Amino acid sequence: MILVVDDDKTIRFTLKLVLERNDYTVALADNPKEAITVVRSHPEVELVLMDMNYDNSTTGDEGLTLLKQVKVFRPDLPCILMTAWGTIDLAVQGMRAGAFDFITKPWDNGVLLDRIETARTLSLLPRKGGEPRSARKLCEESTFARALPPTGGAGRGAILPSLASVYSTISRIAPTNAPVLITGESGTGKELIAEAIHRQSRRAAGPFVKVNLGGISQSLFESEMFGHKKGAFTDAKEDRVGRFELAKGGTIFLDEIGELDLASQVKLLRVLQDQTYEVLGDSHTRRTDVRVICATNADLPSMVEEHTFREDLFYRINLISLHLPPLRQRREDIPILVDFFLHQSTLSTDIAITADAISFLQSLPLPGNIRELKNLVERTVLMAEGEELTAADFRQSLSPSSHESVFPSVSPTGPSPTLEELERAAIAASIQKHAGNLSLVAKELGISRGALYRKIEKHGL
Repeated sequence: MILVVDDDKTIRFTLKLVLERNDYTVALADNPKEAITVVRSHPEVELVLMDMNYDNSTTGDEGLTLLKQVKVFRPDLPCILMTAWGTIDLAVQGMRAGAFDFITKPWDNGVLLDRIETARTLSLLPRKGGEPRSARKLCEESTFARALPPTGGAGRGAILPSLASVYSTISRIAPTNAPVLITGESGTGKELIAEAIHRQSRRAAGPFVKVNLGGISQSLFESEMFGHKKGAFTDAKEDRVGRFELAKGGTIFLDEIGELDLASQVKLLRVLQDQTYEVLGDSHTRRTDVRVICATNADLPSMVEEHTFREDLFYRINLISLHLPPLRQRREDIPILVDFFLHQSTLSTDIAITADAISFLQSLPLPGNIRELKNLVERTVLMAEGEELTAADFRQSLSPSSHESVFPSVSPTGPSPTLEELERAAIAASIQKHAGNLSLVAKELGISRGALYRKIEKHGL
């Protein structure tokens, strides 16, 4: 049963008609007091669709109070807020208070039904065990597992120990259309997780479109994302299909969303909220049909506090959040990853790796995470002369400047440097090695230029 709460009789019965036509049972309430009575007396209510204002009020206080009261009696009951675009800040306050999602009036029936189905699906899924697809099954079909042949005790489908809970979450949320935000440092595998979600979703047969927002300037944002018509601006010599159109029926992966400027954030919020957009040079409104997965290595909550990232956009993309810890915090994954990289390489089918080599790799700071580890393994395979990779082989393949700068203070008798000191030393050494060419530095460290700029500023280099 879905409870609709609104003081406008027309809206109540319009929503009732729409929902019942889609096989939902509906209860109606025209004020907060009546709504609380329904919630307390009808345990079959599985979702509340509520307005934010009552009795001609525009402050949203009654709606926020109702939301908090519902959460007292039914903490797990999902609530979707309805608000006008001009008062979307009320929805943000509601999200802080525990609302599941929000839609703006006037709403689109397709968008509304999709949000309702997502909320119901996620709220009904078991939190432990009994997932629609098990973590093991998901792992067996992951990018790593599909390329990893049976080896040792791990074999095909070996779950990275630190990511078992991530696989479990993916197996629950993949079948829905819920937006997902993947956070973590550069090189931790955010794109691979996004692909895993897409492959397990109902959109798996559709396209998976990757967009690096850090590489799109403000002036080109609309053209890149929504497309343009010939003659829309000076250099528009032919029609261009935007990324949202390319991703139709599938998933769009917005990487480095923390790099997006405020003006572009507003445009992105509008299309994510209403699922509509306009091609530059064309007044015809088009509808999107995509699932949105975002990723960032930035601290978005801090950016929200600093007013460099819109809070309403943060809540829109952050319905489901997955965090990938850096490789230095999950060193138990390194043997599995190294084994995968070795078997992925066509040059290393007969190459083994010694225990001391694994121990050496686990001792490295690896600021570039999985990407840096992959580059190091591939470089060592190319340079090694024997059929077995040792710690000496990996030491030799490390750049001399980086190796000497990072490890001189690591000795059995001296104090161990902090991770911050190791990271700063590695970046400084690479900058010196490449004579300040930051593109080469970023490539060697396995991080994006944007991440490198932030680390340079952080360490005062």
